Amino acid sequence: MFISINWIKDFVDLSGLDIDELIHKFSLSTAEVENEIFYKGSDVSGVVVAEIKSVENHPESKKLHLLKVDAGDGKLTDVVCGAPNVKVGMKTAFAKVGARLGEIEITPRELAGYTSCGMCCSEKEIGISDDHSGIMELDESLVNGTDIKDVMEIDDIVFEVDNKSLTNRPDLWGHYGIAREFAALAGRPLKPLDTVDLTEYKDLPKVDMKIEDPLCYRYSCLQFENITRKISPANMRIRLFYCGMRAINFLADLTNYLMLEMGQPMHAFDSRKVEKIRIKRFEAPFEFQTLDGVERHIDENTLMICNDNTPVAIAGIMGGLDSEIVEDTSSLTLESATFDAVSIRKSSARLSHRTDASMRYEKSLDPEMTVTAVARFVKLLSDFDGGVKVTSSLTDEYAKKFDKVTLSFDKRFVDRYTGIEIDNETIVKTLTALGFKVTLDGDDFTVDVPSWRATKDVTLKADIIEEITRIYGYDNFDVHTAAAPLYPVRPFAEKSIEDKIKDILVKEFSLHEVHSYIWEYSDEYKKLGIVTEPNVKLLNATNPNIETIRKSMIPTQLCQIKTNSSYAPSFGIFEIGRTVDGIDENNLCREHKKLAVTLFSKTETTETLYFKLIRMISVAVDDIKHKSLSFTAKETGLNYIHPKNFNAIVCDGKEIGEIGVVHPEVLKNIDKKANVVFLEVDMKDLVETENAGIKYAEASKYPSIEVDVTFVADTFRPIKEAIALINSELVKKTSVVDTYNDANGKSITIRIVFSHPERTLVKDEVMAIVNELIAKLESKGIKLKA
Repeated sequence: MFISINWIKDFVDLSGLDIDELIHKFSLSTAEVENEIFYKGSDVSGVVVAEIKSVENHPESKKLHLLKVDAGDGKLTDVVCGAPNVKVGMKTAFAKVGARLGEIEITPRELAGYTSCGMCCSEKEIGISDDHSGIMELDESLVNGTDIKDVMEIDDIVFEVDNKSLTNRPDLWGHYGIAREFAALAGRPLKPLDTVDLTEYKDLPKVDMKIEDPLCYRYSCLQFENITRKISPANMRIRLFYCGMRAINFLADLTNYLMLEMGQPMHAFDSRKVEKIRIKRFEAPFEFQTLDGVERHIDENTLMICNDNTPVAIAGIMGGLDSEIVEDTSSLTLESATFDAVSIRKSSARLSHRTDASMRYEKSLDPEMTVTAVARFVKLLSDFDGGVKVTSSLTDEYAKKFDKVTLSFDKRFVDRYTGIEIDNETIVKTLTALGFKVTLDGDDFTVDVPSWRATKDVTLKADIIEEITRIYGYDNFDVHTAAAPLYPVRPFAEKSIEDKIKDILVKEFSLHEVHSYIWEYSDEYKKLGIVTEPNVKLLNATNPNIETIRKSMIPTQLCQIKTNSSYAPSFGIFEIGRTVDGIDENNLCREHKKLAVTLFSKTETTETLYFKLIRMISVAVDDIKHKSLSFTAKETGLNYIHPKNFNAIVCDGKEIGEIGVVHPEVLKNIDKKANVVFLEVDMKDLVETENAGIKYAEASKYPSIEVDVTFVADTFRPIKEAIALINSELVKKTSVVDTYNDANGKSITIRIVFSHPERTLVKDEVMAIVNELIAKLESKGIKLKA
């Protein structure tokens, strides 16, 4: 939002102050100011009021005119001008030789065979609007030679406030609210708004208006007639332009001007088209054409302003085309209202149409401001169009009032929070300057929060501390160590486990941690041939590519793998992130936090990658929970998962995740020469798994015996189960040494470690166990490798 210092000066005397320094203080204390400050008009000089004394058509051009101009210097100046609106007697802005317009310096120039000693200017050339349709037409009473800057407020300082920093401050969405802050920072008084007393119209008939929906908190309206002015005053148009708005017509400009001044959006209806104002919603959807000429779909949740049963505006967002102010409008019905902030925000999102008005309404505007805005409108309208007549009394329906907020605290509370000594007088002065009503009894304060700060901003005693300290100046605080008790905080088990997993995957396995959003990126999925899973969708999503929330993180990581496939021949990524699996009985998302790991390689086989991934998760679970994992075959209906290499990850008999290989149809879209494997673990299930702890045993002082045995088998699981059935105390460790394939099928070599704590084992007792294992496996069809 752009702020004009000239506008601020209407309400605060800033004479003698360093404006740049004041803006810097505002940025530190109130809202973030963007880096650049704009010094409007500083690059314009030498432009004066001039009168066109004669106009001749150029003999060789249909567009150019030969003028003689009186610039108040006692002579007539020859000028060549192509503007279509030139005429004798017209007074305009004239840039003399030597004048500057931005980076352009005016010098005598040959144009189509004639010398032009100056330039008649349009508003765009001076930098006060985008209008370049013709040269400026000034008031005939102005004296020739008068500097244009003495006639118009061209010189100004404009700065931009970051809108995000104003989200919790509805009072700062207009210049008057900003002026209040400047007044408090500068220690200068804030001038009241110049308004009229609306009670003088109390005997006039009321407007036929009724609120029929609780989403409208307050609606104030007034009617006028005999409006003759069509074009806004120059300074009004300049301020609008400097603050990012274009001039339309006098009535539209006036409502926009007041919105920028007070932060209160207003709307002017042509009274001929609005007779019975009703504020309501409709049961059935319909199409409605707004002022910008766009047909918009209105659903049953959108609040409308109606002429009886005919919609004329979308409440808080934009008026309708059929009731707009037109060229022959001479009577109007003025609307000044407040609406439910959430309703306006949701309606704006549904319509994909966010306006200057809706941005303010969705911040929870102060309903007390509607009548003040009407009174200010009447004042300005009367000043600029003296023949205007008010034809109704103020019609005001106040349906919902915000609760009054009163906060009590003592001096000790302020000292404890700030850590410095701020005297009572400074506290009272600061809060009073900001509009708070303060009652002081000894060291006890009672503060009434003003209505414009009570809608959502100041509700706690701590908020009052912020008001005091920010105006006092955070840079005025003495730097010292705070005296406060420090208590150790034990991290949550979930966070500790997450950190350990990340450390293991990064330090031991050199994986890269990535971060992603929770959406299913449907466009990216389609490129890889991944079918989007049906799941919870975002209502009114502005981008259909991200309207569905993901059930699994694996497709997201496959997209990331594709993007980085040229990074290295082999690499791995992981993330601990969120997924959603439908909604529960309370209509809330079933949210899960999961660990996802994906490995990519152009040099390693799928089998190598797969067992590397198994080792990663096994090491992590063993390190954190001191438990081993098992893997069981699992079916899948997802098209990106290979159906024959998909397994559940089981710990303590409970499935905690899944591990698998990417389907060849999807893999070829990632990289035809690469292999990709993945796993996904539910962090809640892992965290809730009981920690087995570390069990210590005295190491045997006698040598152990290692026996390697090779079986013809597809999987290690039946071998492991057979060893468990033997249940010998002499077997201390079993591990897979190698796997390989030949003409006879797949073979697995295992290593069994035997040991006894009190004696040296002999070959016969070891081989008895090995032979028992071979017999058990042969009974299951698993034979010893010849």
